[in-house]
Amino acid sequence: MGGKIEARLSELGIVVPKAATPAANYVPFVTVGNVVFIAGQITFWDNEVRYVGKVGDDYTVEEGKQAARLCGLNLISQLRVACDGDLDRVVRCVKLGVFVNCIEGFDRQPEVANGASDLMVDVFGDQGRHARFAVGTNALPRNVAVEADGIFEIA
Repeated sequence: MGGKIEARLSELGIVVPKAATPAANYVPFVTVGNVVFIAGQITFWDNEVRYVGKVGDDYTVEEGKQAARLCGLNLISQLRVACDGDLDRVVRCVKLGVFVNCIEGFDRQPEVANGASDLMVDVFGDQGRHARFAVGTNALPRNVAVEADGIFEIA
C-alpha cells in the first residue's frame, strides 16, 4: 500500500524487512485502543540473526548503533502489520526501549540506542520523536548485541 510514509521510506532508500514470526509463546504486538505495544525485536534480517556478540568487545559503538537501527526496522515491520499495511496511520512513536548486550563498564548505551531513535525521526518526522530508555545488560536472546521494543499511537 502506498502513502506518505512509504514514499519517505523509498525516498530514503530504506528497506523494511518482512515481519518476523515470534520464536516463543508470545505475539509480536498487542493493540489496545489506539496504542500498539510491539514486542522486543532483535537483529534479525532475511532469516538470519545478525550482530551476535557484545558491544564494547565484538562491536564498536557505531556498529551497535547499526544493530539498533536494524531492531528499529523490525519494529516498523511489525507496526506496518499492526496498521494493516498503512504506516500513515501512525500518529506518534511514543516510547522505545533499547537493551544493549555489552561488556561490564560500558556506558554508551544512549549512543547505541540512537540507531533506533534516529530511524524513527527519519521515517516519521516529528511524530517519530519519543521517550526512551537505553540500558546495558550482560545477555540478550540468541546473544544479539541489541534488542528494542516500542509503543506507538495509531489512528
